[in-house]
Amino acid sequence: MFRGPLLLMLLAPWLVAAYKPIIVVHGLFDGPSNFKDLLGFINQTHPGTNVTVIDLFDHQKSLKPLWEQVKGFGEAIYPIMQNAADGVHLLCYSQGGLICRGILETIPDHNVDTFISLSSPQMGQYGDTDYLRYLFPHYMKSNLYRICYTQLGQDFSICNYWNDWRKNFLRIQKLVLIGGPDDGVITPWQSSQFGFYDENESVTAMEEQKVYLQDAFGLKTLKARGSVITYTVNGVSHTMWHCNFTVYQNYIVKWLT
Repeated sequence: MFRGPLLLMLLAPWLVAAYKPIIVVHGLFDGPSNFKDLLGFINQTHPGTNVTVIDLFDHQKSLKPLWEQVKGFGEAIYPIMQNAADGVHLLCYSQGGLICRGILETIPDHNVDTFISLSSPQMGQYGDTDYLRYLFPHYMKSNLYRICYTQLGQDFSICNYWNDWRKNFLRIQKLVLIGGPDDGVITPWQSSQFGFYDENESVTAMEEQKVYLQDAFGLKTLKARGSVITYTVNGVSHTMWHCNFTVYQNYIVKWLT
């Protein structure tokens, strides 16, 4: 009878093979080099996992229109999906979460098991965050929308996710939404969990949003079947989500099997 370390050695190849490939999509002004910590965390907890950080639209190029990025990232990701018979996980940070939603909406035969949306403005972006001030220093929340809905504004990716909704993504098994009140960029931070402001600038939760109540893209259905998981994490600023081991250990790693 096999015991101890020998049994573990015999099981190890099977355990490694059990981990689905992970595809990482970066955020605004980021690139693959920003995810070295995250790659280290995954290698530490799930050694041997096939992890791909897509090297497209890096840094300033991340300002390209979102649908152009969806097309480019989708073309890069699709072959990875085809080579993963048991499916893949998408781990998408900030603007990358919106790109991943677009990919899920436009690839009818995708095989994404879990979509982890890490501090992504899934319900839109409001007002004059640091990123918006960088791009449009003379415009504040009261009139920025006028720029974002002109042809000029549509050339900037940051304008493309102001409450702009598409098809559903019910093929996924789990939707994991991670955000927190100390983010400092996503406004309101509850947008990372499909919350947003009402006409009085009071935050309304996901379950009160019209797109949820009408099940416009399947969010209500996902929630009803227990497929939506939300985590609210205090004390994490926007640029630290993907390099914070506590966040990874407590809220991400369990979904990467």
